[in-house]
Amino acid sequence: MNNSEAAVHFWKASDGVELAWHELGHGRPVILLHGLFSDAYMNWIKFGNAARIADAGFRVIMPDLRAHGQSGKPHGEAYYPRGVLARDLRELVALLGLTEFDLGGFSLGARTTVEAVGEGLRPRRAVLGGAGLEGLRNWKKRKTFFLEAIALFDTVQRDDPHWLSIQFMKSQGVDRVAAAQLLESFEDAFMTWLEAFTMPTLVVCGSEDDDNGSAEELANVLPNAIFEEVPGTHMSSVTKPQLGEAIAQFLAADDGN
Repeated sequence: MNNSEAAVHFWKASDGVELAWHELGHGRPVILLHGLFSDAYMNWIKFGNAARIADAGFRVIMPDLRAHGQSGKPHGEAYYPRGVLARDLRELVALLGLTEFDLGGFSLGARTTVEAVGEGLRPRRAVLGGAGLEGLRNWKKRKTFFLEAIALFDTVQRDDPHWLSIQFMKSQGVDRVAAAQLLESFEDAFMTWLEAFTMPTLVVCGSEDDDNGSAEELANVLPNAIFEEVPGTHMSSVTKPQLGEAIAQFLAADDGN
């Protein structure tokens, strides 16, 4: 399937912010959420993983989170209350009339998946990519790191630990005001949210990715999860075909197995 076949649609959230979602393929719906400072195109479409999943018989629905991609990037704390990304996700599910669907995300998208499921969303299967237990337990530490990166945007040197994140922000044309206000809304994940993952869950992570702690540890504490390692770092694993192949194989598995 050609990536150029992905269609983009726009809708308005309950607070009036216009948000975008991309769609590729036909079949059972699966919603995939991208990571921080990225967007649906960069995380899922550009390197062919959305097409790999669509080719396995899925309607792949990929929102651009608010303050990202083609979605609105409003300035003002009122647009970024606690839990706003999970709220946007619930509203999109309702808008599309989805009753049976799969749900997954990478990094921030995985954290948003955890929050949404913890608060009552019930996908048939779940995918948590680029996520570890410590990253969920101590998200505020990650939040502080990225707020520092935004503050240091024009002054950081190549040997600084924030440098790679800043280069990625520059390549993505990130709206730093909107991104910082969204980051300020994040809190550490409630560990009780993990108890809601009674559905089959795939925890998938790059072999050199420990940015968010141990993914294998996360899989071990979830009620019904398997862990799979794919090549790459936190930044590069989304570019590898193995990520899409692992997700497609997991989603297509027989629920009786």
